[in-house]
Parts: sequence; C-alpha cells; structure tokens
Amino acid sequence: MSHVKAIIGLGNPGSEYDATRHNAGAWVVEALARDSLTPLRNERKFLGQYAKVHYAGHELHLLVPSTYMNLSGKAVAALCQFFKLSPDELLVAHDELDLEPGAARYKHGGGHGGHNGLRDIASALGNDKSFHRLRVGIGHPGSAKQVTHYVLGRPGKVERTAIDAVIDECLRTLPDAADGDWASAMNRLHSFKQ
Repeated sequence: MSHVKAIIGLGNPGSEYDATRHNAGAWVVEALARDSLTPLRNERKFLGQYAKVHYAGHELHLLVPSTYMNLSGKAVAALCQFFKLSPDELLVAHDELDLEPGAARYKHGGGHGGHNGLRDIASALGNDKSFHRLRVGIGHPGSAKQVTHYVLGRPGKVERTAIDAVIDECLRTLPDAADGDWASAMNRLHSFKQ
C-alpha cells in the first residue's frame, strides 16, 4: 500500500458548524496544522483551507474543504489533479457514528456507509474507493431518525475531551501511516484506550 501524501478533514464550513460532531474529521487536520505550526489558509483553487506541512520527515498536503459535506469531492478532486495524487495516496478523516467518542480506526477502501462526504469523494474520483479513511468516533444517537440532528449538534464536554484525546493519538500514528506502515499505525490506534 502506498504512502499518504494528503490528509483531508471533512466537515461543514462556517462558524456555526465548527464545533459540531460532523466536523470531527476537520478537527484532525486542524490539530495537525497546529502541531506543525503551519496555518491552514484559504485556497480557492482547492475550494478549501490548505497547508503544506513537513511532519515526521514527510511532506503532506492538508485540506479542509470549504464546500458543504455532501460536495467534498470537488475539493478533493481539485487537489488530486493539481498535485497528481492517486486515490490511495489520500487519507480522508471523517466522523464515524459506529464508533464511540474516544475511538478511531483506519480503514482502506470500502463503501461510504451512508456518509455523504465519502460518497461524494468516491464519485468525484471516478468511483475509485481505494482512498484510506480515518474514522473518528462520535457515537450514535440510538435512532436513525435522530442522526442528522445529532451529527449537527455539539458534543458535551466529556465527549469532546474523549474525541480530542483520540485525535492526539491519531497524530502519533500518522508517521507510520505516512510511511505506508499501516499495520503499525492500525495496531497502535486500534488498541488506544483512555
């Protein structure tokens, strides 16, 4: 499997969405930019906030699309075309209902599981689903009817602390992921307990 060259954090634009659960993927990229002391800047050609960082010996493109979640693919496709990136060089961080807050998992390829951001990215990449995912747990409200309201709501303090802790752990596993050593990255992240 190839090395990661770009990390895309999914969310919705605008201050009203910043702190909502649906933006957990964007929080990963924002944390990485902060860690790298490189601010994300508005980049019109990539339809999002962009930065190029040097992290653990790797040059990584960071992108938080400024499009709404269900149109994330446009930004990702623009980034891929500009830097000649293939889908398997991408790591897409996104919120995951099927994992509890404080858990995160790497995944390679597969379906979108009803996630509109992933669905649009796969479609924009010519239905190529071989990109890597970083699934950041936000928990599930318990009923499918409540999902929209839930993902667009803000996590409570305990929940947010758990999400932030696992995001820190994600950053610690990124050097292995960027090296293409997915076994080590997964092993460490998937056994994380707080």
